[in-house]
Amino acid sequence: MPSLAVTLGRLQLKNPILVASGTFGYAREMAGLVDFSKLGGVIPKTVTQTPRIGNQPPRTVETPSGMLNAIGLDNDGIDHFIAHHLPYLRTLPTAIIANIAGKAADEFVVMAEKIGREAGLAGLELNLSCPNVSGGVDFATDPEVTRRVVAGVRKVCPLPLIAKLTPNVTNIVPIAQAAADAGADAVSLVNTFVGIAIDWRNRKPVLGNVTGGLSGPAIKPLALRLVWQVAKNVGIPVIGIGGIATIDDVMEFLVAGASAVQIGTANFYNPQGAMLLAEQLTGALAQGRVESVQEIVGTLQV
Repeated sequence: MPSLAVTLGRLQLKNPILVASGTFGYAREMAGLVDFSKLGGVIPKTVTQTPRIGNQPPRTVETPSGMLNAIGLDNDGIDHFIAHHLPYLRTLPTAIIANIAGKAADEFVVMAEKIGREAGLAGLELNLSCPNVSGGVDFATDPEVTRRVVAGVRKVCPLPLIAKLTPNVTNIVPIAQAAADAGADAVSLVNTFVGIAIDWRNRKPVLGNVTGGLSGPAIKPLALRLVWQVAKNVGIPVIGIGGIATIDDVMEFLVAGASAVQIGTANFYNPQGAMLLAEQLTGALAQGRVESVQEIVGTLQV
């Protein structure tokens, strides 16, 4: 049987199939549908230092081959997460990777220090790239800002760190390199692309926030290109995100250089999808004539 285990810096996972933050709630919502033991890990919804009510509705709209969302990081804050969600998440038979976002670099550090003291977490993903909040992508559009945030968190938090980066930049490689230089164990690529949906008859945007983040199959070729670029130029593991719904999608990201993947938009229409992909992975590796996930990572021939 091929080995499904993957290692992302100091983070070890039993398989490379993760569910993306913001698409799986806090896992409790999926308890009746998903066998969590089959997942490589769960990344619950982003939490912030203080509660946020999110953006004005409508917050989501279906688009051709994808969806736009402008949720705006609606959550009850990190203290609520630690008190009410983390106890349940600790009981799940898979890796739990918390996800945080701050309005300033100092907020990331404060939250990371607090959550780093908690048991039951396998890692911490830094959401440096949410496009639906004021200033939300600023941390991942400038290498020096990325470096400062990751380095600050690295000093106070013992957990393996993943920097989640935005695709809404001219060149993502220097930003990923800055995250690596600052101590990130891995980078996750990519967050959503900024887009807009318009109701032309009423001359109005569909989303209450005007713009939103585009995800789903429409962004897969773009995400694959960014994963490939970073994987061949930056010396830390990459987690691929963007339109992954089938086992072929998973394998394409692995071949492009991703060491693991996150399933996002597909969770909304098929909550069991990630679990099924994990089940199909062994057969795909056998078809690729490899004995482990690691053997196929980054094998794209160009």
